[in-house]
Amino acid sequence: MTKCEVGGFGTGGDVVRGGKLTLEELSSAIRSGEIDTVITALCDMQGRLVGKRVTAQFFLDHCLEHGTHFCTYLLATDMELTTPDGYADADWESGYGDYLARPDWETLRVIPWLERTALVLCDAVDEATDTVIEIAPRSILLRQVERAAALGFVPKMATELEFYLLKESYEEAHAKGYAGLSPFGPFNEDYQLFQGTKAEPLYRRFRNLMTEAGVPIEFSKGEAAPGQHEVNIHYDDALESADRAALFKHGAKEIAWQQGSAITFMSKPHEIWTGSSGHIHISLWNQDGSASAFPA
Repeated sequence: MTKCEVGGFGTGGDVVRGGKLTLEELSSAIRSGEIDTVITALCDMQGRLVGKRVTAQFFLDHCLEHGTHFCTYLLATDMELTTPDGYADADWESGYGDYLARPDWETLRVIPWLERTALVLCDAVDEATDTVIEIAPRSILLRQVERAAALGFVPKMATELEFYLLKESYEEAHAKGYAGLSPFGPFNEDYQLFQGTKAEPLYRRFRNLMTEAGVPIEFSKGEAAPGQHEVNIHYDDALESADRAALFKHGAKEIAWQQGSAITFMSKPHEIWTGSSGHIHISLWNQDGSASAFPA
């Protein structure tokens, strides 16, 4: 499966900006036909991206100023998308209303592994009061960033994400009941270049396509078990870094699926496999974000 090229948007310019778009660039790309789909996405309580695919022209005509709507149950489900009782904002008695999904235009970007597609992350908002939904993961982090700012700090962070590459596809794993799965590779591959080379066609797509999508990857390497790998995402402000981590986890699964492969970020997918971690490196910077608040 080949990469989808999207006009002039990609690796040009500042690598940290990468494939991010301005609204003007999005409008131009839609008018020229380079973009025909805009994904509006929300991070759910399990860290997954959920949302809608919007026809590009409809997005321009109806979503730019107002956003769109997502069902309230998306922030009140378990892993299987069932809805436990006891949520104040989301239940059968109230009929499951909608949150306003308000786009954060700083997150608008091209998704180069999907044809003619852009994506924008949204905040869940109570439309009646025009306030963000406090329990949404992105809202929780934003509140912590604001508290740090009130104390004179800018929190920055970077993530290292570990995952397993499986020999099975997602469909094959499902057919096996997610039991008896085989990691891709027979040996501990920590820092082993030869082991990494066996899956490099996929890992290379992760690194390059993510960077083109504005999720700049610094490194990838083998980890401490067969089929286990790690990527390091470039540091930035806390919210930007959290957005990047969510986008990587979502996008890497899509890219793996396109290649007939499957990956999992589960912390312990098998009792005898080495656990996968998500390392978060956090530092506090001065108010203008130019230097560490605690220099060595």
